[in-house]
Order: sequence, then C-alpha cells, then structure tokens
Amino acid sequence: MLKKGNKLYSILTGTCPKCHEESMYLEKNPYKIGYLFKMHERCSNCNTKYKIEPSFFYGAMYVSYGLGVAFAVATFVIAKLFVGMGLINTFIAIVATLVVFMPIIIRLSRNIWINFFITYEPDATHSSS
Repeated sequence: MLKKGNKLYSILTGTCPKCHEESMYLEKNPYKIGYLFKMHERCSNCNTKYKIEPSFFYGAMYVSYGLGVAFAVATFVIAKLFVGMGLINTFIAIVATLVVFMPIIIRLSRNIWINFFITYEPDATHSSS
C-alpha cells in the first residue's frame, strides 16, 4: 500500500513529492519543536524546490484546519460514544488530543498541500523544478 509512486507514501513519510527519496524536513521527528517548520530548500536528489513561491505553505493552514476537525471528531466519537465520557471530559480529551497531535497535524497538512501541486516522477534525478 505504501509504495513509492503513491501520493499517500509522500504524505505519510514527508518525502519529496517528486522523487520520494529524501525527507523534506531537516528533522524527521515532528516533536522536536524547534525544527517543526524547518525544511530543506530543495531536494538533494531531484532538485525540486519545496517552497514554490513565497508564503506557499499558507495554504496548508486550510488543510490543517480540516485535519484538526477530523482529529476532534474522531476523539469525540471515541470519548463520548465508545468510552462513555461526560461532555466536560470529552471536551478535555479533544483539547488534549489536538495539543498532542499538533506537530503531526502541521507536518501532514504541509505534506498534503505540496502533493496537490507536485506529482511523482520516477525518473526525477537532478532535474530542475
């Protein structure tokens, strides 16, 4: 399922959307908060520029909102319907979930956003983008 050439591979691994060879981020671990937003300028394998234009990743904020809502709804369903928590405890569970998963949501939203605009090219090696 998660093979190179699949958009989902690039989104979940944070690899270059064009060649799927290198991580876009300086630090793969999103929980190293100081490095959360730090990305390579270009892919060292295919030379793809990650920040296509100034403020390119502002669009990822919209994706981030959608992911946040999805995480909140999933937490609500689990806490309220499956575990049977009260409304206040469910609210606390939602806030805690969003805080804990914030770095992952941010990275996933950036990965999804860039994959809207760049497609996989298996032969992409040292070509310019």
